[in-house]
Amino acid sequence: MESFLVYSGGSFVRTSREHVVSGPFDGKPFARTWLAGVEEFEQSVVAAVAAFAGLKKMHAFERSSILREISEKITAREEVFAGIIAREAAKPWRYALAEVRRAAQTFFVASEEARRLPGEILSLDWTPEAAGREGLVKYFPIGPVAGISPFNFPLNLAVHKIAPAIAAGCPIVLKPASSTPLSTLELAKIIDETALPKGAVSILPMDRKTGNRLVTDERFRLLSFTGSPEVGWKMKEDAGKKKVVLELGGNAGTIVGASADLDHAVKRCLVGGFAYQGQVCIHAQRIFVHRSLFGTFAEKLVEGVRKLNYGDPLSPETDITVMIDEGNAKRVEAWIAEASEAGATVLCGSGRNGNYVEPTIITGAGPGMKVFDEEVFGPVVTLNAFDDFREAIKMVNNSLFGLQAGVFTNKVDELDMAFNELEVGGVIHNDTPIFRTDHMPYGGVKDSGLGREGVKYAMLDMLEPRILVKTIKNQ
Repeated sequence: MESFLVYSGGSFVRTSREHVVSGPFDGKPFARTWLAGVEEFEQSVVAAVAAFAGLKKMHAFERSSILREISEKITAREEVFAGIIAREAAKPWRYALAEVRRAAQTFFVASEEARRLPGEILSLDWTPEAAGREGLVKYFPIGPVAGISPFNFPLNLAVHKIAPAIAAGCPIVLKPASSTPLSTLELAKIIDETALPKGAVSILPMDRKTGNRLVTDERFRLLSFTGSPEVGWKMKEDAGKKKVVLELGGNAGTIVGASADLDHAVKRCLVGGFAYQGQVCIHAQRIFVHRSLFGTFAEKLVEGVRKLNYGDPLSPETDITVMIDEGNAKRVEAWIAEASEAGATVLCGSGRNGNYVEPTIITGAGPGMKVFDEEVFGPVVTLNAFDDFREAIKMVNNSLFGLQAGVFTNKVDELDMAFNELEVGGVIHNDTPIFRTDHMPYGGVKDSGLGREGVKYAMLDMLEPRILVKTIKNQ
């Protein structure tokens, strides 16, 4: 059984609490790590505080070079990382490999952004009292960052906290999900080989009680959390005076207008609805289709779902596999049954075997049903018909969440309407909400969170502006 050591304050350590990681697909233990306790937590925070002095003084080209080095080393080991993700998260190989490549890209983007931290010269002489003065605005790293990342993108969503922190000059202590800690610990081996000050990055698998110290410890200046709304908003209450960035998911809507390319929309909704078993924050959960296309769209989507290959996540041929655990599979099964009992129609799927849930398509779901109101985080999509495009926008907005939305239309006025009226953080044209590149602003409104990820936008939360008001001679 392979061992992955905890990375605490620049050192690889074992603790008194061994943590065995089993593959969700076959349930078999395949690796072990250890859970950090109070001692390792304190060691990491002290090291982060100490590393801040050196990290913030590093030149931009130095941080950029380190970030590019990490990117290149991830690429050189991409199949190793993909194998770990496929096993620990039951992510099909093609999606695991894509995640690794995105992680490398995220570090590459951070290497570029490290070279262009924001700053400006500000004219102040807008009033007579300010004559003879000008301002220099410079941004300074905020200090140690606490990061908590989820199981569903165990490498890249962790990297979306680590890479911007390094680029901004902030040390970071990161807690990966307990079920999927291995890919970030593998990343620690690469980080340790760089010229970063020891303690600039710590990666600590922890239980929830110990991990909550990331939220409450006043030595951290920012908390970045990706996970469930219930946990995230409670963390914000407990975080004290530190900044908080929350990415909390949603029940993303997709609109398929009358002018849409039907076959393209079906193809993309298959991916958006069922990639990684729907365990994606921007999973295309609620699909609204113009009534003129609805019947054909539903038939084609069902046909596509039935062609998805179920199997071992390590196989390149696998499209869909098991969920992260049986508890979540049972929850999804219960939500499907609830919708069916309330009058919705299950067109395909709904069966469960252990932690495998069949890809499921439901029509007639609506407010009051969990598959419509809440985040399924499973392989379930709902289909509803609409007659008027503005009606579809209202249906998408009828949600506590607002992360991203997809809009299939070839009409400029409909796209403009969607962009201006959808209550979301991002609108994706002729694709589902699942589309994301790693340098775009990413985040939501309402219960979907607070702040934005995407390297440059994450860095802005990790930097504080400071102005020098300069008196100009001879004025």
